[in-house]
Formats: sequence, C-alpha cells, structure tokens
Amino acid sequence: MQPENKEIITAERFISLFEKNRAFLETFDTKALVKIREDAMASFTRLGFPDTTMETWRLTDLEESFNRGYDYHLQPFEDVDAQKVFRCNIPHLDTAVIGQLNGWYVSKDVPLMELGNGIIMGSLADARKKYPQLIEKYFGTMADDAGEGFTALNTAYTQDGVFIYVPDNVKSPKPVQLINVIHHDQNLFLQSRNLIVVGANARLSLVHCDDSYNHQASFSNIVTEIHVGEHGVMDHYKLQNLNNNSTLISSVYFRMEASASLESHYISLNGGLLRNNIRVLFNGPHGTANIYGIYLMDRRQHVDNQVFVDHAHSGCTSNETFKGILDENARAIFNGHVLVRRNATKTDARQSNKNILLTDTARVNSKPFLEIYNDDVKCSHGSTTGQLDPESMFYLRQRGIGEETARMLLMFAFADEIVTKIAIPQLRQRIEDMVKKRLQGELQICEQCVLHCSTPEHPMEFQIDMSKI
Repeated sequence: MQPENKEIITAERFISLFEKNRAFLETFDTKALVKIREDAMASFTRLGFPDTTMETWRLTDLEESFNRGYDYHLQPFEDVDAQKVFRCNIPHLDTAVIGQLNGWYVSKDVPLMELGNGIIMGSLADARKKYPQLIEKYFGTMADDAGEGFTALNTAYTQDGVFIYVPDNVKSPKPVQLINVIHHDQNLFLQSRNLIVVGANARLSLVHCDDSYNHQASFSNIVTEIHVGEHGVMDHYKLQNLNNNSTLISSVYFRMEASASLESHYISLNGGLLRNNIRVLFNGPHGTANIYGIYLMDRRQHVDNQVFVDHAHSGCTSNETFKGILDENARAIFNGHVLVRRNATKTDARQSNKNILLTDTARVNSKPFLEIYNDDVKCSHGSTTGQLDPESMFYLRQRGIGEETARMLLMFAFADEIVTKIAIPQLRQRIEDMVKKRLQGELQICEQCVLHCSTPEHPMEFQIDMSKI
C-alpha cells in the first residue's frame, strides 16, 4: 500500500481515501466493528474538521497546521530498531515498556503479550484478531462524542495502537509505559487508537509519553478509551515533549463505574500546538477523579486543555487543578466544564486554573464553569492569571538571591505543586528535573541559576529552603 502524496489536510481528502481503501481498513473487523467504523465515517462526513466558528475551537486555529502538507500511510514502516528508538531515560523506573513509532505498535517478536495473571497488552490490531468479542465490548463505547470530528475520523480509520486489559481483581505488578515516538524525514499525518480496560477491583498505572526525535513537522490525532470497572483504580500520566513543528490532538475518554478512582496528570513541556480533550464520565455512584495539569510554553507554542466531567450519578467527587507558565508569544486555553445531572446528588466538584505570564505578549484564556441541575452539591471554580508575586520576589532578594534565580525558584515552586502529586517516585524525580531544565533552558536563562541539571550520580538539590517560598 503506497502512501498518499503529500497534501494539505482537508475533510474531502480523507473521505475519498476512506472510500478507496474501505475493504483494506475492514480486513479484520467483525460485523459490529464494521458498523462502528462506517457510522464514524458518516459522522465525520457530516462534521468535517473543526474550525474557529465552533465555540470550543474558537481560540485554537488549525489552519497553519493543516496547510503544511502531510503524507498519510496505511501500513507501518519497516526496518525499525525498537531497542534504539524506545530507550527509557528515566533512571531506575521499573516499567513494562510498550512502543509506538509513527502511529504504529512496534514489536519484533511478541505483538501481544499475555501474562499469567490474565493481563493482556500489546497491539490493538492483533487484539482485534485474537479477542474480537472483548474488543467489541469496549471499542467505540466511550469515544462516542457526536460533535468531535477528530474522534470520528480516528474511529473510521482505526488500524493499530495499544490494547491493555487488566482483568477483575488483578493489580498490574508494575507501571506500564507507553512511549509514542515520532521520527521520520517526512511530514506525517498520524492516527493511532488506544483501548485500556481496567476490571472491577483491578489497578493499573499508565505512563503515556509523546515524544519527537527530530524537528520534522507532524500532525497526530490520537484517541484513547479507558474503562475503569467498579472499585477499580487508574493512575494515568500523560507527558508531552514534542518539537515546535508538531500538532497533537489528544482525546482521552475515561468511563468510571461505581466507586472507581482516577488520578490523571497532564504534563505539557513542549509542542507547537497541543490540544488535550479530556472527558470523564461517572457511570456509577461514589467515583473519584483528580485531574492535574502543568504546561510550560514559550515562543509561539500553543496549548489548549478542554476538560469535561460528567457527574451522571450521585456521591461522586472530581477535582481539576491546572497551572501554566507562559513566556514570549505563547498561548494557553483552559476550558473546564463540569456537568452535574439532576440525579447526581451529593456531588463534590472543584476546578482551579492558575497562570503566570512572563511577558506582555503571552496570553491565556481561562473558562472554568459549572452546569448544575440539583441543589444538593458542593461545587466551586476559580481562575487567576498574573505575574510573579512581588512580595515573594522581595523576600528572596532580601536574602541575597539574584533576581533571575529568584524568578526561577518561584516558577519552580509554582509548578511543583502539581509535580509533587505524581505517585511514582522515580517518575516524579524525572519530571522535576525536566521542569527545571525547561525553566532554565527556554523560559528563563540565568548564568547564576542554582537549578543545575541532575544525573543519577549527581542528583539536583536546592541549597535554599523551598518551604519558605
């Protein structure tokens, strides 16, 4: 199957390509999956790609990204050295590593791992062949957003991605690290689909890393569905560190059954245009969801976090806390929407978005809001945007700390409130280091800075009592 010639992104291009390759795309589909795929294509034909006339896309213009011209491949690339590409740079982090390269699952030997405790993980394409009934039960049941054209396109074109299944009453013995790498000399339009199922009383920690290894332009449309069964626990970490020519549309759909628990962390360190669509549905009572985010943007980087939490049952608790630091001409959008339905009594929902602007040209648009249909709730929301606190700066300067170093310390303290919530110690240490490097290297440059990059042999330490900041 030859790749399409490099073209700008249009709905017509993908509608035509689907019709020409329908039989190939449906090769391993069951009848149920064929219908899901074709219904999704009908939705995309009706919706097309979003534009700035739509309220939720009003501040994120994709025209420049669309017009770069991209190749789209319907088959994976060959001759991949998985050991060379998927090397973990987090010291002492013990994880089960799953690799994706340019949108395709990578494994030379075992495309689908089946562990003795019933856990299955590996290629979604292979899971469709081997476990069709299991895939049918969950695929497309969470990502059914009728108004989201990117999700519909992804569903229509689903070929490969990652499948993880943790059966009832099983706890994954170690975190799973999904490393999604873009590395090619072409401009690529990429689509991958991930399906994660955590059974009742089961537990999974997932570290999902999006990385690019060169400066080539790319456009990624990634959809992830995550089902968490009754009393199940999901720890989710999304790390984004892409080049300035990249566009990433990441849509994650969480479905929480009764008494399920979710901790989700979004750490956006680099990327030309990042859009995180985060959807949480409480599909049973007494669930808990904590969603944290930190974004550090500079130059002309753009990040858009769209969070929708649907309190459809009673006694559920949600907390959203997002923080951002923006320099130069960077742009950030936060749109937090909490829906509390009529029967969702005893709801406790909180939202917070705080931002620091380092220049007059950096911009933030923040809109946390609540939609409530009963009175028996505890709900709050808030948003602040400003500069570094002058009183804190004065405190540090009075103690002999240079201005630039003081600014750096305050920025790190601001971000560290989110980073300290990471439950995996080795990952938390690595993210702390990456945040320090990000602040030192691109957000602020200071010759006398105390934030030196750490190594396993020389860990990074502060010589100042951070509790006093």
